[in-house]
Amino acid sequence: MKRLHLHVSVPDLAQSIRFYETLFGAAPSVVKDDYAKWMLDDPKVNFAISTHRAPGLDHVGIQVDTAEELGELAGRLKAAGAETFDEAATTCCYAKSDKSWVGDPAGLRWETFYTFGEATTYGDSPALAELEAATRPASACCGAPAAAPEPQPTATSCCG
Repeated sequence: MKRLHLHVSVPDLAQSIRFYETLFGAAPSVVKDDYAKWMLDDPKVNFAISTHRAPGLDHVGIQVDTAEELGELAGRLKAAGAETFDEAATTCCYAKSDKSWVGDPAGLRWETFYTFGEATTYGDSPALAELEAATRPASACCGAPAAAPEPQPTATSCCG
């Protein structure tokens, strides 16, 4: 079984937990000082929030039930010519996992992962840091992303 994974960075964890509890009609299965996670069956998703990065969509992924499924997904990416950033027995998001990270053509970070245990710390991801360094825009300075230009209103806007 595969489960879609979405990780959103939020500025206020308590406020966001209340919002997502209402949206999902369920309490999170994991709550820490800087992190919360819902393992939902409808929709089938591992939805996580944390305060570790700038607010917004942090990354998406596919969670698998076995190391073999992870090998299959990572193998597909490699066969398609994608550069993956692999990790074995890493600690991230209060869990022990094997992972394979990749950036999609637009630069969105994707992880495929197999979780096999819990952890007492949030952890970090050297492979994610390597992926970010490999996909950082050339105009970025000192690790900061380049500022996006302000959107300009247009007469053809669908909402304006």
